[in-house]
Amino acid sequence: MNNDYLPRIADKKMNIALQSAGAVLVVGPKWCGKTETAKQFAKSTLFMQHPDFTENYLKMASLKPSELLEGETPRLIDEWQDAPILWNAVRFTVDQRKKRGQFILTGSVVPKMGKNMHSGAGRISRLTMRTMSLFESNESTGEISLADLFGGKTGMIGTAKQTLDEIAYILLRGGWPETVKEKTAEVAMKTVFDYVETLISDDMSRVDGKKRNPVRVRSLLRSIARHISSPVKNSTILGDLIANDETFSDKTVADYINALKKLYVIDDLPVWRVAMRSKTAVRTTSKRHLTDPSIAGVLLGANKEKLFNDFNTFGLLFESMVVRDLRVYADSLNGSVFYYRDKLGNEVDAIVELSDGQWGAIEVKMGTGEEEKKAASTLLKFKERVNTEKMGMPSFLAIITATQVAYQRDDGIWVIPLGCLKN
Repeated sequence: MNNDYLPRIADKKMNIALQSAGAVLVVGPKWCGKTETAKQFAKSTLFMQHPDFTENYLKMASLKPSELLEGETPRLIDEWQDAPILWNAVRFTVDQRKKRGQFILTGSVVPKMGKNMHSGAGRISRLTMRTMSLFESNESTGEISLADLFGGKTGMIGTAKQTLDEIAYILLRGGWPETVKEKTAEVAMKTVFDYVETLISDDMSRVDGKKRNPVRVRSLLRSIARHISSPVKNSTILGDLIANDETFSDKTVADYINALKKLYVIDDLPVWRVAMRSKTAVRTTSKRHLTDPSIAGVLLGANKEKLFNDFNTFGLLFESMVVRDLRVYADSLNGSVFYYRDKLGNEVDAIVELSDGQWGAIEVKMGTGEEEKKAASTLLKFKERVNTEKMGMPSFLAIITATQVAYQRDDGIWVIPLGCLKN
C-alpha cells in the first residue's frame, strides 16, 4: 500500500472477498475512497472514465469486451457501469478461468440491470464502502471495540481526544478521504460544498440520463437534511416541497429519491424486525440519513457557531455520524444496523445485529448527566419489552456520546464517546 493511503476497515473484507470469489464489486458514494482502496489490491487497472481513452474503451466494450479484461490480476475496472456489458464479460471470464481474485469492479452508481445481465451470484462478491469512520481517520482512540462489546468484555475504559468544538468540525468536514487529509478547515468545508453542488447540478441528471431540475433537487435534499435522523415518510417531504412549489408531486419525490439512492447518497436506516412481549405495533418508516452528515451540514448552511446555537440540529447530525460509524464497524463483523420505534413512541436510536443473531441496543446522546439517565432508562425498559426467548438477551446496552470518558455504569450499560469506538 502507498504511503499516502489511510488504511480502511474494508481492506480486510476486500482481502477475504478476493480469496473467496472470482470478482469483487465495490459500491458506495462517489469520492468515498473506493478506487483508492481497490488500487491497493489491484495488479493492473482500467479507468473507464480516463479522458484520453474513454471513447476507445466504450467502442472496445461494444465490439470485444473480453479485450478490456486482459491484464495482470486482480484487474481493477473503475466505473465499470459506463459499459454495463462488462458485467457479463467478467462473469463469463471468471467461469472460464475458474480462479479467484480475478477482478475488482468499482462504481458510484447503481446501473440498470438489463434482462440479459446475470446476477453474478457465486462469481461476484459485493463490498459496500462508506465515508471514513472516526477510527479510520485516526480520530478515535479505538479503546472500546464493538467486537469486544459483543464478546462480553468488561473493564474497558477510554478517553476521547475531541472537544465538542472539534466534534462539530469533524461532523461538518465529513469522512471524505480528501477532507480528512486536508489541514485547512476552510478548504475542507469548501470541498464538501463543491461535492454537494456537483451532485445537485450534474450527477442527478447523469445517473440515468434523465434531466432533473437542480432547484428541485436542492429543495428535496434540504428537506431530507431538515429531517435527518428522523422517521419521515415521502408524503411529509412532499408537504415541505409544495409549500414553495405546487408542481411537485409524489411521483417526482419518489423519482428524485430513487436517483439519490442509485448514487448511494441516501442511506436510510431501517426498522428492526423484533419480537416483543407485547402486541404493540412496530413502525415501519425508515429513519432519514444521508451517506455522510457533512452533506446535511452544507444543505442546512451549518457551521460550528450555528450548531452551538441549535443543539437540536447538532444532536441530530451527531446521531447521523454515529450511525455512519456504526454501519462501518458492524459491516466488518458481518452485522447490520437498525433502529426501533413503536406506535406508542418508544424508540431506540440504533440496534446492531450480527449475522448469528447477537444484538446490542444503543442510544445516542450528546452529553451525560440527565441525558445519560434518560438514555439508560430507555435502554433498560426496551430490554424488558423484547421477547428474549425468541431474540436472545442483548450482548450489550450502550450510550454513545460526544463526551470524552468511556466507562461501564453500575447497571451494566456502557457510556462510550464516539471518539473511543472502533470495530
